[in-house]
Amino acid sequence: MSSSTRLFGSGRRRLLASAATVLLLAAGGSLAVGASSQHHAPRPPASAGLPPAGPATAPAAGSHAPDPAGSPSGVTAPPAPSAPADLAARAVTPTAISIPAIGVHHTLLSLGQNPDGTLEVPPMSDVAAPGWDRNSPVPGQIGPAVVLGHIDGTTGARGVFYALGALRPGDTVSVTRSDGTVAVFRIDGVDTYPKDAFPTLTVYGNTADPQLRLITCGGRFDRATQHYLDNTVAYATLTGTHRG
Repeated sequence: MSSSTRLFGSGRRRLLASAATVLLLAAGGSLAVGASSQHHAPRPPASAGLPPAGPATAPAAGSHAPDPAGSPSGVTAPPAPSAPADLAARAVTPTAISIPAIGVHHTLLSLGQNPDGTLEVPPMSDVAAPGWDRNSPVPGQIGPAVVLGHIDGTTGARGVFYALGALRPGDTVSVTRSDGTVAVFRIDGVDTYPKDAFPTLTVYGNTADPQLRLITCGGRFDRATQHYLDNTVAYATLTGTHRG
């Protein structure tokens, strides 16, 4: 079983009927697979949920959307952009992420798509490594930038996003970029969704400002399928940038 399937499930890319073509981030798969599930990762309390959101719109080119059928390790992935990427903007890429509230300080991998069209996820050989989906916006650009991380590994090791569900509104996330600048985000809320009912537009829909989505697996671990049944998503909004 590939790490992609473990993290996001077995979903396939789907086209969203809208101005932009979107690859659904397999809501039916597990983001952070593992045979460990002896651990009980923190789950977001009801109070950590998101505030009411405005009308959701289809993901824009360069952003991703979850695929109920499943994709790499259980997270729905966005499709390739329907328009060429802004090369000038892409000259700057995210290189590291810091989430003090849950003890995360790590360099970022750059993730793309597998040959079968599913979303690439961080390797199971290093569950401590988070990755930025390079088909989503660069953190700090308008739209929902996507960062994926495992909850645990097949050996029982805790993954980088094991404690994602413990984040609370107001916690900060800092993303260092290749030009030496740091984009600072504030957590708005955390929610957990069944992979077979992943809210694609809520997670990957267009936004009028720079936002961030942190995604991992969650919920109950199904030992028969070797997948987690849910995905946990943390939502954050840019509050500012500064030199590193």
